[in-house]
Order: sequence, then C-alpha cells, then structure tokens
Amino acid sequence: MGILSGNPQNEPMHYGEVFGIWSYLSVSKGLLVGYQTFINHTGDKDLKNFLEDLIRTMKPEIEQVEKMLKVNGVAPPPAPPERPVASLESIPVGARFNDPEIAVGVATNLAAGMVACSQIIGQCIREDIATMFAQFHQAKVQATGRLLRISKEKGWLVPPPLHLQTPELAHV
Repeated sequence: MGILSGNPQNEPMHYGEVFGIWSYLSVSKGLLVGYQTFINHTGDKDLKNFLEDLIRTMKPEIEQVEKMLKVNGVAPPPAPPERPVASLESIPVGARFNDPEIAVGVATNLAAGMVACSQIIGQCIREDIATMFAQFHQAKVQATGRLLRISKEKGWLVPPPLHLQTPELAHV
C-alpha cells in the first residue's frame, strides 16, 4: 500500500491543494464582506434576500475550508472585518451601487468561483477535498441559476447580440 491509498484525511495535502484552497478561502472571505456591503446598497427585496442566502451558504463553506487548512497545519488567511448594517438612504445616490450592477458583479464572482472549484477539483489527489469542492461548485451553480432568474424578471439582464438565423442564409 502506498502513501496515498488509505483514509484521504490522513494523506498529506500537496502544494497545489494548499495554495488553491488557501487562495479560495482568502477570496471567499473578501467576497463575504463585499456582499454585506452590497446588502446595504440594494433596494430590491429579492436581490437582498438572495445576497443574505448567499452569505448564509458561504459562512459554513468558509468554516469548513478554514478547518481543513488548520487540521493540515496551514495558517488560514486573515478575514477582513464584517461590514455593519447601513440604511440605503444614508448612502449618497451617486455613491451607491445600483441593483443591476450588484447582480452582474455577483454573477461574475459566482462564475469565477465555479472555475476555482473546478480547478481545485482537477488538481486534487485527496478525494475528500475534491468532494468538498464539488459540493461548493454545485451550490454556486444553483445560486447562479437563481440570480439569473432574478435578473431576467427584473429586466437587469443585458444579453449579448442574439444570433437570429434567417431562412435565406440557412442554405449557404
């Protein structure tokens, strides 16, 4: 039996896993406080509920990843301070993020998060880490679908130019 053929939790992490997980955690901690700030800026109830749910999903992920690093002897990255709750009216109009900007920014972050999860999964030699990040990936897929529905319903989605094939060109 080789070094990597027992309980995955007893296997050492390789440097790629450590760096990928540490980086993922660092970004997640930053995004969490960014989403707290976005909650202060949003005036849309559905978007605010979405952001609150997203934060509730992220907190256990952050705790799980932080625990994984600590158990493996890796110091986790520092977390920025949580943002206080503020009233939308207290933020000057010209300084506010508007709801469509928030939705696009969060959608972009979710897409980048899916790529990061996939990259970590692909470089893993430990099944427990790959499984954990597959679960995180799936949560991001579901959140992305929910945010897409909200963006469509609110009219915030700006589609790229649509390809409409005309019958005359179909024969070329």
